[in-house]
Amino acid sequence: MLSTAKFPMLCLGAMLGWSAVSPAAAEEWKRPTTHGGEISRSVGRDGNIVTGSTTRTGPNGGTYTSTSKCVGGVVDRCARSYSGTGPDGQSFSGKRLSARGPFRGRSVGSFTGPDGNTIHGFRRWRR
Repeated sequence: MLSTAKFPMLCLGAMLGWSAVSPAAAEEWKRPTTHGGEISRSVGRDGNIVTGSTTRTGPNGGTYTSTSKCVGGVVDRCARSYSGTGPDGQSFSGKRLSARGPFRGRSVGSFTGPDGNTIHGFRRWRR
């Protein structure tokens, strides 16, 4: 019988082995939203790199687009950028970078509003 400490390690080893031999995965879908808009999503995976993009169109003409790329490892790193335009034509954009390790994480980002002003933010947390 396996001890309680060895069983999680066995499961972890099986998952790592499966991820190493699994082929690159991709998923795309599109659907209408509840109030008449549309959202589409595309996700791709190549080894430990995951990329994705989302586009959302509202019923009143507003749009939102986001793209991201994450690299997994001992420290997971992600980068995301987004932009949008409201129904009145005003636009915004931003980006966020984050890294999460076994003990702590960090995140930094910026947001540029319709008036052109940019706000920067930084966050640190412990796990």
